[in-house]
Amino acid sequence: MSSSAGSMEGKSVRVLVSQETDDRVGVELLSSIDGVQVVTYDPNLPLPPEKCDADVLIPPYRSSHRPIPLLKQLGNLRMVQLLSAGADEWSGDVPADVLLASARGAHAGPVSEWVLSAILCVYRQWPALVEFKREAVWAHRRVAADTLDGSRVLILGAGSIGTAVAERVRPFGARPTLVASSARDGVYGPEDVPGLLPDHDVVVITAPLTEQTLGLVDKDFLAAMPDGALIVNAGRGKIVDTEALVGELRTGRLRAALDVTDPEPLPSEHPLWECPGVIISPHMARTVPGTNVLCYSVAADQIRAFLAGEVPPNTVTGR
Repeated sequence: MSSSAGSMEGKSVRVLVSQETDDRVGVELLSSIDGVQVVTYDPNLPLPPEKCDADVLIPPYRSSHRPIPLLKQLGNLRMVQLLSAGADEWSGDVPADVLLASARGAHAGPVSEWVLSAILCVYRQWPALVEFKREAVWAHRRVAADTLDGSRVLILGAGSIGTAVAERVRPFGARPTLVASSARDGVYGPEDVPGLLPDHDVVVITAPLTEQTLGLVDKDFLAAMPDGALIVNAGRGKIVDTEALVGELRTGRLRAALDVTDPEPLPSEHPLWECPGVIISPHMARTVPGTNVLCYSVAADQIRAFLAGEVPPNTVTGR
């Protein structure tokens, strides 16, 4: 496998796309691009030999978080375009001379909306209210609610999702603080996090999983958060030390809202399920109507850049 973005300028490419229902919108979008020949395949069956000469692979989203043997069958592969915002599960499996690009930007709206809803759900005590409703109890003044108004929200990850979270919490009167892998104007760096933690009521994780973020939220990190603080993980489960989090939740000192966990899927017998003050969703923050359109629209833009001989903007670097 060998290629470069520049070698594709002025040429056509064969793009391998799943034929599953969720991916039909992608077939339609990509087929409208001059120079793109869409080749569909069944991801549940061996790839037929006549389809092994594809230049670009777009795995279906449901398999975007695990390597697949298909890579070894594609002798002409020049680019892997994911539909996920993160690319950590693929970085070590895609050959170095093959471009790897994510769908960064496509998930900002749905995931930031999930983050906002999760904060409000915990703050306004909806889990307790649902239980009271189930028991037909009029629980006026039985639960103490919090408010976003005036709260401080620390957002780890200043990409499209983190920025969208900041934009969503501001109208509620919250004051967001963004942290990125390196400091820049208006954004703090990792070295600033220990000093920021004690002054923030909510910590939102939207960062990708990297060597630097793996296990970042450990026992010391959690201990630095103030009593009653809320941690919201919409990034990757392995960014948080699950054992340390369970320890804090069991004491009732911290609260959590998790769309991702470690391990994942979370086993039914895992202690995290029984912890007080935590809500868990099954890695579905992106799952709203129209998400696939957003993902494939980003993918189409990346492939257009590739066809033009440019390096696609969402190319994963440093592999």
